[in-house]
Amino acid sequence: MVGRQEEIKILQSLDQADKSAFVAVYGRRRVGKTYLVRHVFEEKFTFHLTGIANVGLQPQLANFYAALVRYFPWLEDKPMPVDWFQAFQYLISALERSQDVRKVLFLDELPWFDYPRSGFIPALEHFWNSFASARRDILLLVCGSAASWMINNLINNRGGLHNRVTHRIRLDPFTLNECEAFLQQKSFTYDRYQIVQLYMALGGIPFYLEAVSPEKSAAQNINDLCFSPRGMLRKEFDSLLASLFKNAGKHIAIIEVLAKKAKGLERGELLKLAKLTDGGSASKILGELEESSFIKKYPAFGKSNRYVLYQLVDFYSLFYLKFIKNSSELDKDFWLNSLDNPEVRAWSGYSFEQVCLAHLDKIKQALGISGIQTRSSAWVGESGGQKAQIDLVIDRRDHVINLCEMKFSLNPFEINKSYADDLRTKIGVFKSATQTKKAVFLTLITTFGIQAGGHAGGLVQNSLTVDVLF
Repeated sequence: MVGRQEEIKILQSLDQADKSAFVAVYGRRRVGKTYLVRHVFEEKFTFHLTGIANVGLQPQLANFYAALVRYFPWLEDKPMPVDWFQAFQYLISALERSQDVRKVLFLDELPWFDYPRSGFIPALEHFWNSFASARRDILLLVCGSAASWMINNLINNRGGLHNRVTHRIRLDPFTLNECEAFLQQKSFTYDRYQIVQLYMALGGIPFYLEAVSPEKSAAQNINDLCFSPRGMLRKEFDSLLASLFKNAGKHIAIIEVLAKKAKGLERGELLKLAKLTDGGSASKILGELEESSFIKKYPAFGKSNRYVLYQLVDFYSLFYLKFIKNSSELDKDFWLNSLDNPEVRAWSGYSFEQVCLAHLDKIKQALGISGIQTRSSAWVGESGGQKAQIDLVIDRRDHVINLCEMKFSLNPFEINKSYADDLRTKIGVFKSATQTKKAVFLTLITTFGIQAGGHAGGLVQNSLTVDVLF
């Protein structure tokens, strides 16, 4: 098992607890939810069941009953349950006779059990409220890839399961450090530049990384997976969104709008461009996308906490909409032939910014400010007719502000006179527009550092390389 140390620690502590727990593990499809639970508990399941996609009540009940008989053979004398209430009564009878000190129950792909008038949710509520919660030895683990169902029916349930889920584990994509460990375990010899290249296109999704070949470069793997006619990720986007969200059209509309607005959008403008009405339904969709690690909210420096920018942070979705969607299946070497394309260079710069933002804790650690209270945000403003935009502002309690610039390049980054002048202008506009009294430090995060002998002297206070993100 690579990474997931915090999540493993939580699950292991719940296994040792002296009271019952109801744990929902949720997150984006392909992120490794089932693998995590099985890794921690494979030999300890008192009962384990996986739902079946797109079938009715009888096949699901038959599946449930078959699993019960597999774990508790004496139940074979019982007739197959006629509904979910009877099915859970069978499970209660089995658990009451079980000799396991800690009774670990795992219901995988939980949303597949539920559909209109199935009666599954009321039966699950009754099982937990009338039986499991009153005991001290039940650990109920549930997960599913249908993110909207997990969020609305469990995480934010307002019915009989309201506040019944005792622990929520949102499984996010791998960090760069976890990706590196994963690839090393598979005998890859990639340097960190190649790992970042993969991350910018595929994100930290274990299932995608599993398909990467160690005999090929990052660019070759991206080309094969995303642009060859039978590439695993060539048509992944539509099935991915459809599996996660019910009626995914509105979710896709938001993602498509944000893919075109790299710097992010505030809510009103985002919904207008996506042609969605502002209200509770829009809030629900935005919440589902955020909980599933597709979008993220960023506060804007100098504005109230109610003003936030939404950005697309799912790397594969951004890459798909930018390059894969409109590529021809006849051009099976599209990516290899486009590496020096200006459009690809522009995407690389933006995607690297997103990689840095996704590893903000590592940047703060490298700056030595992990223990200092900070507020991180984006900033857009103007002063004296000049406009400026800063993608990451770290406002520190120790009376310092870090203005962060991120640059992706194959070689040490050269700060020429023109760029140095732009940076000075940007700093000046920020100081003038915000009227800050704090010291302003310019921080550059690059792949291989700053080239010696340029115009960085006295301008850059902090120069960080890609290594700090690991």
